[in-house]
Amino acid sequence: MTSKLDPKEVELFLLDNLDFFESRESLIGEMKFKHSSSSASSLLERQINKLRDEQSNLIDLLSSFVNTAQLNEDLFKKSKELTLSILGASSRNQIKDIVQKSFTENFGVNNCKLDFYSNSDIDEIEDKTGMSFHKGSVHCGSFSKEKMEFLFKDKNVESVALAVLINSKEIGILMLGSYERTRYLGDEDTTFIEYIRDILEKKLESIDSLNA
Repeated sequence: MTSKLDPKEVELFLLDNLDFFESRESLIGEMKFKHSSSSASSLLERQINKLRDEQSNLIDLLSSFVNTAQLNEDLFKKSKELTLSILGASSRNQIKDIVQKSFTENFGVNNCKLDFYSNSDIDEIEDKTGMSFHKGSVHCGSFSKEKMEFLFKDKNVESVALAVLINSKEIGILMLGSYERTRYLGDEDTTFIEYIRDILEKKLESIDSLNA
C-alpha cells in the first residue's frame, strides 16, 4: 500500500527545487490558490494568470496554424483536380464547362464565365468598360455596377477577377464574380487566376494544333 505524502515533505522538496515548475507550466495552470490581500500572494496570482493566458494564446495560435494548413491543403487538392481536368479535356467547350463548374462548385465563386471573342468583340468590350484586354491583362477588384453587369449579366456581382488568355484563333476572358464587394481585392486572387490562365492557354494551344 502506497504511503500518503506528507505535505511538509512536499513543501521541503519544493524549497530545495525552486525550478520544479519551470518545465511544468501546465501544472501551474491547473493549481488553485487561496486569495489573499498580501503583495506576495498577489504577485504569485498575477504570474499564474499570465502563464494561463500565455498557454491559452499558444493553444489558439496552434489551432490557427492547423486550420490554415487544412485550408491550404484543401485548396491544393481542388487546384490539382481542376488542373488535371483541364489537361484531360478534348475540346474548347469541354474546357469551358469544366472551368465554370469547378469554380462555382469547388471554389465558392458566385459567377464564373469563360468566353471567347474576336478582335472586334474585344474592341467593343474595351469601349463599353474602359478596361484594357490585351495579352496578359489581369483585373482584380470592385468596379462600377454598369461594368460588372455588362460583363456578367448579373446585377448581384460586386467584385471581380478577370484574366485575358490569347490563342491563335480568339481571345478568351476568364471572369470570376463574387457577390461580396471585398472578395477580390488581394494579390492572392491575381496569382491564382494567372496560374489557371497559363494552363488554359497551353491546353487551348494544344487543342488548336491538333485541329489545324
